[in-house]
Amino acid sequence: MLDEDEPVIISHNDAMSPSASPTPPDDVSPPISTVESVAAAASEPSEPPPSIESTSDIPSARQIVSIGSASDAYAFTFHEEELNSILAKVPPGWKVAVVSVVGAFRTGKSFLLSWFLRYLETRCVNRRSSAEGDARNWYERTLNQHEGSFDWRGGTERNTTGMWMWSDPYFLPRNQGEEVAVLLVDTQGMFDHETTVGLTAAIFGLSTLLSSYQIYNVDKRIQEDNLQQLALFSEYGRMALEAEAKAAGMTKEGGEKVTEVNEDFQASKQAAPSTKADTPKAPFQKIEFLVRDWQNFDTEDESDIASMEAEMASYLDHVLAERAASDLKETRDQIHSCFEEVSCFMMTHPGFAVVKNKYEGDVNKIDRLFLSLLDRYCQRVFDTTGGALSPPKLQPKTVRGRELSAVELGTYIKSYAQMFEQIGAHFPKAETMLEATSKANNTNAVAAGLDAYIELMNDVAGPQASDYRRPEEMELMHKEASERALAAFDGMANFGSRKAIEEARTMVLKKIEKDYQVFVSLNDGRNPLLGFETYLLPMVVAFFSYILRWMADFTCSGWSQTCRASSELLSHIYMVIFFFFLIVAWTKTKQISDVWQRVMAAVRMLVSGGGGSAKSKVD
Repeated sequence: MLDEDEPVIISHNDAMSPSASPTPPDDVSPPISTVESVAAAASEPSEPPPSIESTSDIPSARQIVSIGSASDAYAFTFHEEELNSILAKVPPGWKVAVVSVVGAFRTGKSFLLSWFLRYLETRCVNRRSSAEGDARNWYERTLNQHEGSFDWRGGTERNTTGMWMWSDPYFLPRNQGEEVAVLLVDTQGMFDHETTVGLTAAIFGLSTLLSSYQIYNVDKRIQEDNLQQLALFSEYGRMALEAEAKAAGMTKEGGEKVTEVNEDFQASKQAAPSTKADTPKAPFQKIEFLVRDWQNFDTEDESDIASMEAEMASYLDHVLAERAASDLKETRDQIHSCFEEVSCFMMTHPGFAVVKNKYEGDVNKIDRLFLSLLDRYCQRVFDTTGGALSPPKLQPKTVRGRELSAVELGTYIKSYAQMFEQIGAHFPKAETMLEATSKANNTNAVAAGLDAYIELMNDVAGPQASDYRRPEEMELMHKEASERALAAFDGMANFGSRKAIEEARTMVLKKIEKDYQVFVSLNDGRNPLLGFETYLLPMVVAFFSYILRWMADFTCSGWSQTCRASSELLSHIYMVIFFFFLIVAWTKTKQISDVWQRVMAAVRMLVSGGGGSAKSKVD
């Protein structure tokens, strides 16, 4: 760890930590001019996300969670409008990956994230790079500490708390032509003189819950206390799995609680590999130790990054290797059981000049090996396509194996953040964690079920449908759509208490019934016999008037004044009706066309056997 009086680079409240200072580079060239700020928000090929044009929406870090002081028990405040403004820039349905950095204050988290922004700016498929036409590598351009980056500066005092998310998502390609939106998250530095253990656990826990790729920033080496802290903070992920089994009401005969989750957890401990956990029920996705200021590379060739990466893997194997002491063994088993993947990367010291207060981002003052490792690390973190034999390093955020869209991610983040708002800096109970996850999961399941119902019913009787459906056919299609909706709901709503799931299921059924009445009204409006009485009665009167006049003219003598008056009256009646229809036809051609189509539809319906559309049932 660092001495308190040594200046370091920070952003918000933390950044690069100095180690035993290496020799600064001999060849320091004049400073390179500052690069432009991060470009406007991306355009997307088929469904472009909103662009950023106004000066009030310049890309920057936005605080999504703020934390109070000791006077208010370190109360969490969730800034939902800030989060929504960011997620709204992701096209509907696109999957989202979240990269977050956690660790002790003054270990270079925000400095690292600012470099991530520079890298993504040159790699994002939907963003025009501000460095177009610049032949230099992306990391050879000045890192401006004020424009288009997480703020960082020299100093010893922290200046920001809470959690911050970059205002713009970055869109990277996936396999099979898909793209994934990448969000960057910065967190308050931990383990300082003002942060309690409970608050540290809460910050780490919230970051872990929303991340798909979490970077644990450590200084110089992975120490045993780093492992113990990680095991402690990830413990409540395992507790949530146990609580899920209890809440689901899974009991054996006689009231004995089922312990499959516990047994799976213990089995995964015994079978956990040395570097990577492959347990199916790991609650979190990926944790990576980023060791800063590493001084012990055996490889002398600074261009041989591959050999250095082999050393990193060997070092992690050694750190996580099985130990005889029970407490050391349990710590490592706990980490493997709570994360799907555990990895490690090492960065050398950036150079003597970088840790000074007056440093403003001149890359000529940064050690060249640090920049080479930085380049390789960015390629590694933001690998969304993978290789021939390796899966992508960066995956979308998943919950119980389901990849989340931006809307779904927002639901989970809101649920988790509100949970911390209620408990403050206290470490949450597993039941509280389960309740938050279950609530968000049920909300998404309700939406999925209703979407499935509306999708099918729109084809049958939605605004764009053209054929009238008989009531019995509507009932049949309503039943089929309801079954499909409940299947979609049940496929997602499998987490948390049975009571909460049943309440959400009841909500789906009530909403389906309301939507069904809307579809019935739309279908009735297409009934070919609807409103026929408006035209049928005058037509019947005209018809009988004509028949009666013909009979009167045929049977009455020409000298009868009564017969002549009756004939004229009947003639006037059907002629008035005839001219009435002629005027209507002249002024309402469109309506008459619709009436004619209704007449033809009614004839077809009657010929086919008493009503209904000849159109086959929608699959």
